[in-house]
Amino acid sequence: MKLKTLLLFLCSSLFSAQNTFQTPFEKGNGNTTVTYEEMNTYYQDLSKNFNTIQYLEKGKDDNGKPIYVVIYNPFPEKNLEKLRKDKAVLFINNGIHPGEPDGIDATMMLMRDLATKKIKTPQNFIVAAVAAYNVSGMLNRGSLSRANQNGPEQYGFRGNARNYDLNRDFIKADSKNARSFQEIYHWLKPDVFIDNHVSNGADYQYTFTYISTCKERLGNVLGDYFHKNYQAKNLEELKKLGYESTPYVNIHGDVPDVGFAAFEDSPRYSTGYTSLFNSLGTVPETHMLKPYDKRVDATYKYMLVNLQNLDKEYKKIKNLRLENLKQYQAGKQYGIRWKIDSTKFTTMDFKGYEGKYKPSDISGKPRLYYDRSKPFIKNIKLFTTAVPTGYITIPKYYVIPQSQYRVIEELQRNKIQMEKFQKDSTITVESYKINDFKTVKSPYEGHYLHYETTVDKSNKKLTFSSGDYLVSTNQEGVKYMIETLEPEALDSFFNWNFFDGILAQKEYYSAYIFEDTASELLKKDKKLKEAFENKKATDKKFAEDGQAQLDWIYRQSPYFEEKTFRQYPIYRLL
Repeated sequence: MKLKTLLLFLCSSLFSAQNTFQTPFEKGNGNTTVTYEEMNTYYQDLSKNFNTIQYLEKGKDDNGKPIYVVIYNPFPEKNLEKLRKDKAVLFINNGIHPGEPDGIDATMMLMRDLATKKIKTPQNFIVAAVAAYNVSGMLNRGSLSRANQNGPEQYGFRGNARNYDLNRDFIKADSKNARSFQEIYHWLKPDVFIDNHVSNGADYQYTFTYISTCKERLGNVLGDYFHKNYQAKNLEELKKLGYESTPYVNIHGDVPDVGFAAFEDSPRYSTGYTSLFNSLGTVPETHMLKPYDKRVDATYKYMLVNLQNLDKEYKKIKNLRLENLKQYQAGKQYGIRWKIDSTKFTTMDFKGYEGKYKPSDISGKPRLYYDRSKPFIKNIKLFTTAVPTGYITIPKYYVIPQSQYRVIEELQRNKIQMEKFQKDSTITVESYKINDFKTVKSPYEGHYLHYETTVDKSNKKLTFSSGDYLVSTNQEGVKYMIETLEPEALDSFFNWNFFDGILAQKEYYSAYIFEDTASELLKKDKKLKEAFENKKATDKKFAEDGQAQLDWIYRQSPYFEEKTFRQYPIYRLL
């Protein structure tokens, strides 16, 4: 060996021996979190020194800066398509709310410990993590915006560059961040998903709380296994490592004696979205008032027990994910709206602090506080079972006109397979008319969101053009299609305002002209006249409103020829 080469080798070996790859968090005082630049430098250094680590640019934030994915892969094969045949994928998301940076710091240590083999090398899976999802929020650094949180000293901001809360954007995908996430998700096709957060709300003794994605929305086959086996083992092992846990306490006052209900993670949220593609999903919610170093440690250890559990259970999970799909075949019923069942519950010994009231220093009125000198253990009920309050029958196909290009783009990004009509075709389809809906009074995440939507159904023979789309439900994304394309679903594209153009009339009448036309219609049409008089007799408000009467006649007449008004422009083939 030449002298120069030998010296380089010795220097490199000495560097590796001396460099323990401590993270900026570990070098700090236990109450500091990494910056975006430090994070990138750290991972780039890690990837240069370990061939098991890759650090890849895989998307864009709304501010144009890159979103990076770090991958730990101990296998010679680096092609994901080939790896997935025999191996599982654990996917971690960090920094969606950069004021909750626990997962960012914990994942840096986790990846380091995997690379350096401090953690036993997995035999059956790879780990991929979004290093920091909300890059613009992470760069918007301060120390005051999380007024209720105990550390770290500085942190990022909840909203992104366009002030979106990205944990409401997974299904509507208004941001570049969400579109990048969808592309990353379908590139990885993960079996297990973790989205690291920090809680708000009540005070209690636990450092670690969690949201397990709704088992009924996930599907009974997979959901029962996830809650009763996989997640139960994770929490049991986490307790052995020093962190007893509770389901997410979505309460901003004293925990009631009757207990509390599980959080409903509909598809606007990360685990609600990933459940549509049969990934087992958890949102860790470390408690905001616990010291930062303890929160990071709890997050690290929850990810660690997932590694250990997944290594043992990977085959079962992969098989159950396939079996779960059999529940969602054409002709079967699908729960389209849900509520928590108050008759079904489990119990737990909840470890809290006594909630008391004292006069406010500000107003003099009673205010809540928690007395940490008086911890308690209270047996409470947990309501974790959801029941459907409405059903649809899964169609064999959806038919989507090419004019609905935004919807088509969303489906294509989510890897929904579609077939184009090769020629104009006349077929009988099930059609929806929007019957009723409500709309929020204030904007919510960039939208005036609809809710409590109902439809009227009818069969129609319609002609579709060459280039329109026929979409089979016999594919992995069937739940995604149903939850977005069925207007009555909570987070449907209709409720997120994708189709608001159909909610307004495009043609009207001039009252002074139509008065004479309406008079003639009532003279000629006895049934119309009878219905009109009956409505006036039974509806006092209507009887006193001349404009409402004229409008009623217009809407019953042949002149009201707006086929597009409230006509939902996506159709079903049963």
